[in-house]
Amino acid sequence: MKFWRKILFVTLAVILVIALVSLVSGEEIEKININTASVEELVQLKWIGPKYAQRIVEYREKNGPFEKPEDIMLVSGIGPRAWEANKDQIVVE
Repeated sequence: MKFWRKILFVTLAVILVIALVSLVSGEEIEKININTASVEELVQLKWIGPKYAQRIVEYREKNGPFEKPEDIMLVSGIGPRAWEANKDQIVVE
């Protein structure tokens, strides 16, 4: 009987861990609209510090709103690597 209790306990523990992992990994990433975000909001993006965040703001002030998220690569110093790291988080709505 003790053997079956141990099996049941381990099985329940595994199910709980799987449920928690799927819950944590399923969290919604906060979207950042690069057409309206402030410098403070833009620095939340990976690989984007205050210097590049300021460049994004200056770019859109000079050239108008970004048409599509990948247009962030038009900003000097922001390339494919930064785009790939942030493409699920960037929007232009």
